[in-house]
Amino acid sequence: MMLIRDQKKLCVYELTTALDSSQPKVSRHLANLKEAGLLDTERQGQWIYYFLHPQMPQWLTRVLNGTSDSNTALVEQEMERLRAMTDRPVVRLL
Repeated sequence: MMLIRDQKKLCVYELTTALDSSQPKVSRHLANLKEAGLLDTERQGQWIYYFLHPQMPQWLTRVLNGTSDSNTALVEQEMERLRAMTDRPVVRLL
């Protein structure tokens, strides 16, 4: 969720690369987060992008923001893997 918060929208391909994890595992966790109402999705061509649910409780947004802002080292390696991707899909932010 910290990666998605930082990048605004990420697809499964980007997350599997960033997390160095398998597609089924990442997809399963994303489905759980979506079912819990924490993430939402948007299709753009062949890609399905995940983003923070706009109706996520305000207290949870504050916790996520505080955690992310105070602990950038937690996702440092993952962010580096994202930056190193040469074939990232282009997302349209609406």
